Amino acid sequence: MAVVFAQKAKTVVPQSEMERVYEEVKTPYKYGLVLMPSNNSKKTDCPTVFRKGNKWYMTYLVFDGRGYETWLAESKDLLNWEHKGTIMSFSKDTTLWDAHQKAGYLALQDYKWGGNYKLNKYDGKYWMSYFGGNSPGYEQGPLSIGLAYTKQDPSKVHEWQRLPKPVLTPNDPDVGWWENRNKLFKSTVIRDKDKKTGYPFVMYYNAVGDSLENNLKTRWYERIGMAVSDDMVTWKRIMKDPVVHHPMGITGDPVIQQIGDLYVMFYFGAFWKDRKGAFNRFACSYDLVNWTDWTGENLIESSEPYDEQYAHKSFVVKHKGVVYHFYNAVNKKEQRGIAVATSKDMGKSKLTFNAEPESEAIRE
Repeated sequence: MAVVFAQKAKTVVPQSEMERVYEEVKTPYKYGLVLMPSNNSKKTDCPTVFRKGNKWYMTYLVFDGRGYETWLAESKDLLNWEHKGTIMSFSKDTTLWDAHQKAGYLALQDYKWGGNYKLNKYDGKYWMSYFGGNSPGYEQGPLSIGLAYTKQDPSKVHEWQRLPKPVLTPNDPDVGWWENRNKLFKSTVIRDKDKKTGYPFVMYYNAVGDSLENNLKTRWYERIGMAVSDDMVTWKRIMKDPVVHHPMGITGDPVIQQIGDLYVMFYFGAFWKDRKGAFNRFACSYDLVNWTDWTGENLIESSEPYDEQYAHKSFVVKHKGVVYHFYNAVNKKEQRGIAVATSKDMGKSKLTFNAEPESEAIRE
């Protein structure tokens, strides 16, 4: 009995610890929009923030009707950001598997809470995972996960190189029931030096899969699962089920931070039975495999005109005692920008969406 209890103690995070994490990461002060599209025909999405030297950088997605490209922005203070340019662009060769979709997320970042948030190299390269596809439009057609890399300075605008084939697809022989419906989405790759999973590289990603209820197969279900690798190039699934999921709707866009001996996964939920809209939440783990979900209040939810439709998709950093929670803000007119909420009152942003958007309905 004592052995069983000890094992459970390592896999289930106590409520007291979950509450402690919530108090540490919560950001009750909404600063507002910090990055917006250059015109109404584009939408910004999915921030990833890193530090190099004395500046901060953000990769993010831009959707312009054809599909996703990955862009880079720069800031001195985490509040004022400047677009710099594209780092993964549409392909001229439209026969490529990722010609119309390149939605990138930086990999192998230092994920210590309040740490340096720098990007680390492996095999002499900086890495980025991304989901790609060959169909134009908003997340159209089959979507798979690929890897890009560069030997150049990641804070400078340049095109990242890409592996020629995806590393995970919805048609792989080992694909799970929860990811078998043609679309793999955002991925986060960390390096686990302790090899808690038995492998040095761990990827978390969300995907569309079957419903647990046969009569609801036509509804949209996304869940978060994991894959592992020895070399950043060859990946495999080691679990048949997702690691974080909910009875219905979306559980997606995982991002990892480490607070003490706990790993914290920030993610967003949408269209759940018991919660409206889209919102940001978290789960915690001791071993990177077993995750305890937070059951309390949302970290981020709709409350302002600029995010009244959706407030979701996290990237969270702590710097000089202040927590910055970057998220995707969507208003009722379907305009999309990057906003931030903070743990201390940092004032209010002067940025606002343009008055006359070009309406385009999208799923979340």
